[in-house]
Amino acid sequence: MCVYCGSQAARAAAYREAAQMVGKALAQRGIELVYGGGQVGLMGVVAAAALGAGGRVIGVIPERLLEREAAHLGVTEMYVTRTMHERKARMMELSDAFIALPGGIGTLDELFEIWTWRQLGYHAKPVGLLNVAGYYDGLLTFLDRAVEEGFLTPDCRALLLVETDFEALLARL
Repeated sequence: MCVYCGSQAARAAAYREAAQMVGKALAQRGIELVYGGGQVGLMGVVAAAALGAGGRVIGVIPERLLEREAAHLGVTEMYVTRTMHERKARMMELSDAFIALPGGIGTLDELFEIWTWRQLGYHAKPVGLLNVAGYYDGLLTFLDRAVEEGFLTPDCRALLLVETDFEALLARL
């Protein structure tokens, strides 16, 4: 399971708690975590929780971010790529499904690219969004507006599975 999330520290405890719960839940189910490779922000939280619960964690980090995001040296496996493009492609290859937790533009970039690849048939893997504490409410309103205005088909919109509860999202994935 690939998890996209913020490399920054979250202000609200709910975001950190969700990242911790996701990492732990994946490990307890024997689901390998694939993530951005950093030890900072929500990325670090989800990785530490998975490792702490005995899970396998695969990090994928580009050379340019290796020091900037302080690569997590305790992960099971670490891939270092030359570019962000290579990072996203490697994460896609290593994963059977994708979940976005709260994050910034990097998280949105990864989410939208993997969703676009799904729509275009580059993969047939499920893509999910965990809407923690209403973080993505504005984005979801925008996406619904894009459907109303004809810029996004209902079928494409339906490819993004959205839940507020991780267990419900995991079941749909």
